[in-house]
Amino acid sequence: MKLSTIIAAMLSVGVIGGMAPAQAQEQTGTLAKIKKSGAITLGVRDGSIPFSYLDDKQQYQGYSIDLCMKAVKAVQKHLDMAELKVVMNPVTSANRIPLMANGTIDLECGSTTNNLERQQQVAFAPTMFVIANRLLVKKASNIHSLADMKGKTLVATAGTTTLKQMTILNKEQNLGMNIVVGKDHPESFLMVETGRAVAEANDDILLASQRANSKTPGDYEITKEALSVEPYGIMLRKGDPAFKKVVDEALGRLYKSDDIKRIYHKWFMSPIPPKGINLNFPTPPQLEVVFAKPTDSGDPAAYAAVPAAQKSAAKK
Repeated sequence: MKLSTIIAAMLSVGVIGGMAPAQAQEQTGTLAKIKKSGAITLGVRDGSIPFSYLDDKQQYQGYSIDLCMKAVKAVQKHLDMAELKVVMNPVTSANRIPLMANGTIDLECGSTTNNLERQQQVAFAPTMFVIANRLLVKKASNIHSLADMKGKTLVATAGTTTLKQMTILNKEQNLGMNIVVGKDHPESFLMVETGRAVAEANDDILLASQRANSKTPGDYEITKEALSVEPYGIMLRKGDPAFKKVVDEALGRLYKSDDIKRIYHKWFMSPIPPKGINLNFPTPPQLEVVFAKPTDSGDPAAYAAVPAAQKSAAKK
């Protein structure tokens, strides 16, 4: 056999230079789990509009799910799988982290804040959204800031960073608020709607969605005071760099493409099911920065400052 033929044969099986294709290499962690089972499990939410929710046909959809499906396609390609079953597993604010840690779900596609504390338990893909925590109140309540809530009842959703933040601020500012807990975002809004709470503390985009989808949107307003700025990210298991690399690269490519503009416009600047409500929520300047330079930082300081040029461009 000619030397050139031998070399060609060795290259074809990846002997020389460790050039075996990714799918031929032995997979570990989540990638091995997916390859063996033929399925990937997404943690999804019932009522986190427009990120992850059930529509009127009982189908899960939303901005986060669209992004997760981009990652799913990248995983399928990486593993060279002709088919990959996608399983939708409902999660809540309270159980999403345990279900990720114990292997029940592989990607969490909801509205989850990425912070340094949570990074001790789970990992995050590059930030997909940046929010500010605010209050939703009835206009008739005459509440304009957290200070106006002194001695009143406030609701926040179980398992959220907002609930923890409100508990701390209540004590630090000696507000004497009665803080009640909603099991999910729809229940938290219902407490304000029915008068069991004066205000709901939550992420501004979720509050905007609740108001837009309510029976009487004109009855509610969202306070201008930003209590914090936080990044949202798709959760992954901690300590699994191979899987994270595939997901991170998929989202990085998406953020640098025009496709992310289309997806964002679809969910935040257009009528969305089930009611055809348009949230009319332009891309936050901090998110424009993230799309240009993806990061998975859990430090709020990484998102608080926006370059002057970026602010100017965002106003156009």
